Amino acid sequence: MGKVFPIFAAAFAVIYVLAVQYNWALFTYHPKIGEWEWLAQPARNGPPMYWYGWLVTSALGATAVSLLSWPLARRGSTQYWLGWVVPIVVVVVFVYLFRSFFIR
Repeated sequence: MGKVFPIFAAAFAVIYVLAVQYNWALFTYHPKIGEWEWLAQPARNGPPMYWYGWLVTSALGATAVSLLSWPLARRGSTQYWLGWVVPIVVVVVFVYLFRSFFIR
């Protein structure tokens, strides 16, 4: 199981950045009215929260990638760098995507 975690971490980071960029939320929460809806829904009465949906989408996608890579990971050596380098690169990508919040 320890050999698959770096793959999970890398897949989670990549899928998360894609989920945020393309709004692939599995569900949407409307906090003002206290309702949950499937998939990404537009605002109804106040701003919706997609973050929970992005997390679940990323977790399910990373789990699927990890399960598919498990037979390969058991035979090969553990690539621990993958679990660190890819998430760090994703942080840089997020800084670029949200640069308008940092530079005004």
